[in-house]
Amino acid sequence: MKSFLVKGFVFPLVFAFVLISVSAVPSHSQATPAKKIDINSASVQELQKLPQIGAAVAQRIVDYRGKHGKFLKIEEIMKVKGIGEKTFLKIKPLITVGQKSKEKK
Repeated sequence: MKSFLVKGFVFPLVFAFVLISVSAVPSHSQATPAKKIDINSASVQELQKLPQIGAAVAQRIVDYRGKHGKFLKIEEIMKVKGIGEKTFLKIKPLITVGQKSKEKK
């Protein structure tokens, strides 16, 4: 009888502990930076902070910028080899092309 009472008390206690532990584990999603990364001025190291962007792709972004000039809109980053639509959708909320210049009248 004593064994049954111990099992009846310990199991729910352990189960509750496991549930609390699992809910306290942080998710593996990448934190959103406080400031968007300007793909027209970011260094290779800064670009690597973006999800799915490693050293090689970051260098291709910088090289593309040097050859073709600044990106006019963020979607143009998909012209860089290694950045397809799936990667773009992951980085879209994290990037910018900087300040838009005001049109002269």
